[in-house]
Amino acid sequence: MSRIEQLISEIEEYIDSCKFQPLSNTKILVNKEEIEELLVELRLRIPDEIKKYQKIISNQEAILSEARSQADAMVEQATIQTNELVNEHEIMQKAYAQANEVVEQASQQAQTIIDNAIVEANGIRQSAVQYTDDMLKSLQNILNHTLETAQAPFNSFLSAVRSSYDIVTSNRGELASGIIEPADEQTTEE
Repeated sequence: MSRIEQLISEIEEYIDSCKFQPLSNTKILVNKEEIEELLVELRLRIPDEIKKYQKIISNQEAILSEARSQADAMVEQATIQTNELVNEHEIMQKAYAQANEVVEQASQQAQTIIDNAIVEANGIRQSAVQYTDDMLKSLQNILNHTLETAQAPFNSFLSAVRSSYDIVTSNRGELASGIIEPADEQTTEE
């Protein structure tokens, strides 16, 4: 398991361990510092994982180089055999035919090795890209969940403050109708 996968698991465990907001079964309270620490470490680890997969992809050249070396060695060996056969005058025609056949087989084997190496390297590259995309998708889901989780308590708090404000405004309106102005008191006493 890579460190990125461990961090994602830790973030999920942390979210699962958070307490629910009072009177809610879906909204949780998150310690901002703890979640930010985990996210910072995750951001720092992603480049390391990408370098790891780039190194795997760079091995593609080594595989291709080895395949080319093997192919060149086979062609060279076939050429040597051809030269030896050609030097023997009695079997010159047979040697030439065999040499061409060996060269053809060597070329086909070399091409097969190169083709297999390219397919394998492309598969490794595709797997690395897919894995990185999966990790980023998981991180995106966690960040989205964190944003949604943080937004709900804020909206709830804002709604509560708005409600309190409306009550205070209403109460002041009710009190204002009962306040007697000083000029009104003199008129009432006379």
